[in-house]
Amino acid sequence: MVDVDVGRLRSLRTALLGAVALVLVAACSGAPSSVGPSSVGPSSVEHASAGSTAAGVPGDGPALRPGERFVDLAVPAPYTPSAPDGGDDEYRCFLMDPRLDGAAFLTGTRFRPQNAALVHHAILFGVLPGNAAAARELDARTPGEGWTCFGDDGVAGPSQWVGHWAPGVHELLLPPTLGYPMPPGSLIVMQVHYNLRATGHPGSHTGSHTGTTGHDAGASDRSAVRLRLTDRTAGMTPLRTELLPAPVELPCPPGDAGPLCDRTAAVADVAQRFGSDVGGTEDGLVQRCSGGTPRPGPTQQCDHVVPDDGIVRAVGGHLHLLGRSVRIELNPGTAAARVLLDERAYDFDDQGMRLLADPVPVHSGDTLRVTCTHDATLRRRLPALSGLPPRYVVWGDGTADEMCLGLAVVTPSA
Repeated sequence: MVDVDVGRLRSLRTALLGAVALVLVAACSGAPSSVGPSSVGPSSVEHASAGSTAAGVPGDGPALRPGERFVDLAVPAPYTPSAPDGGDDEYRCFLMDPRLDGAAFLTGTRFRPQNAALVHHAILFGVLPGNAAAARELDARTPGEGWTCFGDDGVAGPSQWVGHWAPGVHELLLPPTLGYPMPPGSLIVMQVHYNLRATGHPGSHTGSHTGTTGHDAGASDRSAVRLRLTDRTAGMTPLRTELLPAPVELPCPPGDAGPLCDRTAAVADVAQRFGSDVGGTEDGLVQRCSGGTPRPGPTQQCDHVVPDDGIVRAVGGHLHLLGRSVRIELNPGTAAARVLLDERAYDFDDQGMRLLADPVPVHSGDTLRVTCTHDATLRRRLPALSGLPPRYVVWGDGTADEMCLGLAVVTPSA
């Protein structure tokens, strides 16, 4: 479990987890669908009061609390994604300026996917003032809106993960004294994962992630985000988002065969579509979590050592369409063992964070274990994956690839 900045996120992508603990987090919702007897119980979460549209886009949501203000940001012009290297996915980063003249804290985010048929998920990175010039230069030298950014935000130097959106995610409000620090001059990078299998893109199949159509499955998108900010700094406690990944080693099921059923070929295919950094993620995770030896099978796990004392406020998990379950445990196998998240029936369309009724202290040296189960047979059965060749599924950035990622929103110990 580590405080995530882009430098460490790149470590996850390359050497991946020399000490890492990598869509998605102060913008979320829901209560655990299934909670074990030793788990932390669910708590009420403030949702968008106006509900959601048919495309899963949150309504106006909770009103401002004392001292807060909204800042609305949007992609400057409609963007038409284009998946590189024969894939179906593009990750595009858009630079946004909240125009912060003084210190502020980000206390909530509400992402609004304008074309929900295209948008798989989105991550918001806070770019610190020292890296703002590098971000502006990257944006200026890249033609069109934003830049392609598989893996992380692509900006040299540290950034912080400050929010995300995925299906089923609405705004989650933690106590108003908690937020992500935003020094004056900070920028926002909005990384949007576009999946073109939902469009008429060549080689694609009509239908969204679960086989339904969102907004207009057209070619362009102009998504937006509403930031909830407070300029009050006295008495504020900083949040950070912790990432707990594990490998994905899902062989072709019996009866399936093809060139990509070979693990080496499957890893090389990920690298060809998303670059060598993303292509090396799976082998890095295997090295970190499994001693360097792949362990093929539907269930994978990884233990992460907590480096610093803290308090876990909310947890969640991110898998793709083959995901069946995700679990986060504190100090498993000990008398102090505790289940923080137990999604026994993972639902891709409900990826909101789970607010813990009682925040959980963690201490340096504790262990956080993430465990995920995937089902390879779903590749044959889901409309969104129809027509794809059989493959050994590993960690990759595409909708038809997979992830096993635990998430935690943490504050320092008092």
